[in-house]
Amino acid sequence: DALDTSPLSIYVMHPFWNRVVEWCPKWIAPNLLTFVGFLFTVLNFLMFTYYDYDFYASSDVPEVAPVPRWVWGVAAISIFLAYTLDGIDGKQARRTQTSGPLGELFDHGLDSWTAFLIPTCMYSVFGRGSHSIAPIRMYFCLWNIFINFYLSHWEKYNTGVLFLPWGYDASMVASILIFLVTSIFGHEAWAFKLPGGMSAGHMFELTFYICAIISNLPIIEYGAALAANSQTSFLSYRDGTGKMRTFSEAMRPLVPVIVFLVICSIWVFYSPYDVVNKDPRCVYLVTGTIFSNICCRLIVSQMSSTRCEIFNWMIIPFGSFVALSFVLPSTGGPSLELVMLYAMAVFVTVAHIYYGSSVVRQMCRHFRINCFRVMKYE
Repeated sequence: DALDTSPLSIYVMHPFWNRVVEWCPKWIAPNLLTFVGFLFTVLNFLMFTYYDYDFYASSDVPEVAPVPRWVWGVAAISIFLAYTLDGIDGKQARRTQTSGPLGELFDHGLDSWTAFLIPTCMYSVFGRGSHSIAPIRMYFCLWNIFINFYLSHWEKYNTGVLFLPWGYDASMVASILIFLVTSIFGHEAWAFKLPGGMSAGHMFELTFYICAIISNLPIIEYGAALAANSQTSFLSYRDGTGKMRTFSEAMRPLVPVIVFLVICSIWVFYSPYDVVNKDPRCVYLVTGTIFSNICCRLIVSQMSSTRCEIFNWMIIPFGSFVALSFVLPSTGGPSLELVMLYAMAVFVTVAHIYYGSSVVRQMCRHFRINCFRVMKYE
């Protein structure tokens, strides 16, 4: 079950999505809507990778051409379409009577990858100049999103209820508006300073943390109370909503993401080649992809009511790469770290796609359904 209490979602977005889904033919599979919406976010990422790979295009660096204004407009439309399709896929599933675990995995699994795609594109609005933040600070903005996304699903793993954070709807609407403003007035519209020297980029960073504190943590705190030790949790007994796991079992899903965060933090702070400044986009890609894999495995565990994995195998090659990077200066030069980073990006992306597609195929065989077709409407 999912509980959406966001006023923006309840009073604005859901009425809009209810209208939109009526225009969607019943032979269109909900998973197809989910996947197409995800592809719009991938399109944005690829566009900005081409036009602003190093995040300098909005920094007024003479040798770097600014992002064309039409790109910002396309980005706004893509986010709007992705957000709309993500909003109507569940409604389409109920219309076609095809709701099930596969749709949940498909929706939330792709959302876990989108968690890095959209913010990375947003970073191009402010760039790496005097009106923005350094790549390493953006990196921890991403981790702020990752942690809150993961905690929501950790909560469902223990309570059976997914509380949708208020910040999601607000951030999607804000992203659309920011891209639209940038397409009309150019990136120069964000080149301002507020009293105290705060820039637009600093406001962008601060918003991430404020949203986490205001809209997510109180909900997670309630969920954590439900998930606490079965002998001491009054709420679990009173409401009967908890999974009644022991404290150690309830905390088990947090182990892989904490281990990954620690390794990542050591890497970006002490990288001999300073990779987070040399190629932040690739660093974001590797981190976001491994996080998505960890999160998808948690989603599978909570859907199937099985014990969550305490360790993710992708951490082994990633940890080995990080460890090896610290000995590179004496074995081949620090630039080799960047080459290894590109290899790691290809490896984890292919491995994650293979994992996701394998799970989807297995679920389709088990439930005797087709992922992208509504069988009874053919």
